[in-house]
Amino acid sequence: MNNPFLFSFLNLVVALYLCSSHFVAVAEESQNTSFSLPLRAVNLGNWLIIEGWMKPSLFDGIPNKDLLDGTQVRFMSTKLQKYLSAEHGGGSIIVANRTNARGWETFRLWRVNETFFNFRVSNKQFISLDNQGEGGNSLVANSDSASSSTETFQIVRNDGDPNKVRIRAPNGLFLQAISETKVSADYAGSSWDDSDPSVFKMIVLTDSTIRGEYQITNGYGPEKAPEIMRGHWNTYITEDDFKFMSENGVNAVRVPVGWWIAHDPTPPKPFVGGSSQILDKAFTWGEKYGIKVIVDLHACPGSQNGAPHSATRDGYQEWGDSYIPDTLATIDFLAQRYGDRANLAAIELMNEPQRVDLGSLQKYYKAGYDAVRKHTSNAYVIMSNPLDRDSKVLLSFAGGFNRVAIDVHYYNLFVPKFNTMNVKQNIDYVKNQRASDISSLTKSNGPLIFVGEWSGDWKVQDASKEDHRQFLKAQVDVYSRATFGWAYWSYKCDSDNWSLKWMIDNNYVNF
Repeated sequence: MNNPFLFSFLNLVVALYLCSSHFVAVAEESQNTSFSLPLRAVNLGNWLIIEGWMKPSLFDGIPNKDLLDGTQVRFMSTKLQKYLSAEHGGGSIIVANRTNARGWETFRLWRVNETFFNFRVSNKQFISLDNQGEGGNSLVANSDSASSSTETFQIVRNDGDPNKVRIRAPNGLFLQAISETKVSADYAGSSWDDSDPSVFKMIVLTDSTIRGEYQITNGYGPEKAPEIMRGHWNTYITEDDFKFMSENGVNAVRVPVGWWIAHDPTPPKPFVGGSSQILDKAFTWGEKYGIKVIVDLHACPGSQNGAPHSATRDGYQEWGDSYIPDTLATIDFLAQRYGDRANLAAIELMNEPQRVDLGSLQKYYKAGYDAVRKHTSNAYVIMSNPLDRDSKVLLSFAGGFNRVAIDVHYYNLFVPKFNTMNVKQNIDYVKNQRASDISSLTKSNGPLIFVGEWSGDWKVQDASKEDHRQFLKAQVDVYSRATFGWAYWSYKCDSDNWSLKWMIDNNYVNF
């Protein structure tokens, strides 16, 4: 080639091509970064979403801590010896004519502060003072919301007997059961005698007590809750825990979060802002110690199952089509914030849906998958199997997506058949039924399978340490066949069998 300028130009073109090819290859390699499966993970439960049973002492400082949101109570007139009742379960008057208490006689509390409450009846309406502005004093249960003062009542407890109460209505007067068919808010006296029509015996249904995120934040109130929650976040899980996990064979964490994280730093009341900054730390610590992170939307708006871990206010499952946009906004927030983190393993779209319409769930899962894919093509999308449906119900649906896993939860608890099983029967159940279930879910061209929750707890009494070890070993062996991996519930818990850290420290399990 005789033209030196042409020769130089061609050399420059070749150099630019090689350089651009290198950067494209690097970018593609970054997008396709993978990690070894199956994962050996642990849930960081009771960290960014409170589950009171895991550390009951968190609730100790709440005034009137037995009257939290969702607490179910009944009121018996000490004079009539009959229970207050929302006639027809709601939509009508309040009477005092029932000898036995069931659903109509049970009220769920919505806590306004430590002594003021709204009463929700069985048809989900609220008791209110009728015609207050016109001097009325009758009670009805026909309000669809608790948004005004007419639905707010004060429970005044007797100093000597906290379950002997009087109920002050919004007009400042007390409720009185004048007769079985007439309950009014027009009593101004102050007697605590059992013959007084304004005195009631309050029965708290302790078996149905809810202790979750809503109860702890609303229980402490806006002044105290931030101090309690941030103190808990900063001490319950620390960098030392990630180091411990890494040194003991755990290579991933599943971190439950609530929908309000997307509203940081000022989420809707009563939730406390700042959980996204703590989740940031989990990613940073995970990167340092080689631990992948699964972000699990554990609490959806409206509650996807009514359980305390869903941050329900009163135990009702109300998630459905109307809540999909807000739920998707949370997924979009999480995917946008963490989609480029090298150790993001997956985003789980929902935890343990129950009594949810399958069509609505699949519609949401499709939209949630698309929301994640806007920000990352590498992270897996996890779809939790409904608790009340067959484990294969999502198999065909999920097979239509790329890099998807189905989450199933296995506990030898919560179902009567486990109550009488001995050690061998529990272990055999894992080796046979659970192994068979995982095998039937595993398809060559289908979604991966993730045992997202399991534990070492069971109903066996007086089991030896070796019994526990064999039960744990059987579960690790079988659940390791799940193509995406497994996650123990949980890393820390006051109950030893639920605490993987305790299990490792005391040589019950190793990986």
